Amino acid sequence: MNAKKTLASAAAAVVACLALAQAAHAGPRLDKILDTKVLRVGTPGDYRPFAIKTDAGYSGHDIDVIETMAKELGVKVEYVQTSWPNLVKDLQADKFDVAVGGITRNVNRMRLFDMLPGYAPFGKVALVRAADKAKYTSVDALNQPTVRVIKNPGGTNETYVLNNLKAAQVSTHDKNAEIPALIAEGKGDVMITETYEALHYAKADPRLAAAFVEAPLTPKNYLGFMVPVDDADYTRVMGFVWGLVDSRGGIQQAADKWLK
Repeated sequence: MNAKKTLASAAAAVVACLALAQAAHAGPRLDKILDTKVLRVGTPGDYRPFAIKTDAGYSGHDIDVIETMAKELGVKVEYVQTSWPNLVKDLQADKFDVAVGGITRNVNRMRLFDMLPGYAPFGKVALVRAADKAKYTSVDALNQPTVRVIKNPGGTNETYVLNNLKAAQVSTHDKNAEIPALIAEGKGDVMITETYEALHYAKADPRLAAAFVEAPLTPKNYLGFMVPVDDADYTRVMGFVWGLVDSRGGIQQAADKWLK
């Protein structure tokens, strides 16, 4: 009996040691972030009001939120420039630890990555010149040979244009933040984007207007931060930190500052 008790005690000790070892060593991505004190954040940095890069650095809704999350983790943010066409392959290539900047949650992205809880409900809308807003009351009105649509490559806005505006004159401009000015100047007629970006530019430039805001061109969806799935501990901790920031009002504060 004593031998059995000794064996049981030894087994319990081994289990406890293994548990402590697992607790001390999280997944490799999380360990690296906590050891180096650096969270690499990838963003195209061209999508107001979520993330925009200027000479002064990065700013926007997503920038405020990820900076707050980094503080909770006890690390600093290192921004990595990417683009919408390269966003997925850059995250797959481990160029950064999380992607932010107005990224739509969808099945194709969720097949490859995890996404933190959705925020900023939106639909696809059209940014047009204010003087022409009355012309655009339906998809058919947009999908005409005389309508010049300018799209940014690589994202869900391009997908919508290619799938739904095949009859229009479609051109590509690789700097998303420059397209609204092109529309305002009459070098194009329509930019397909999301609710918040269209409202931002319409507010900033009286020559522009956001069409279809009350009845978006697509069903309601949400944006989300995109994270790799190579480290379950990292994914779990990022979800926990998002929830912590949200519970303290940080997500709402960012929305009040940037999305109202």
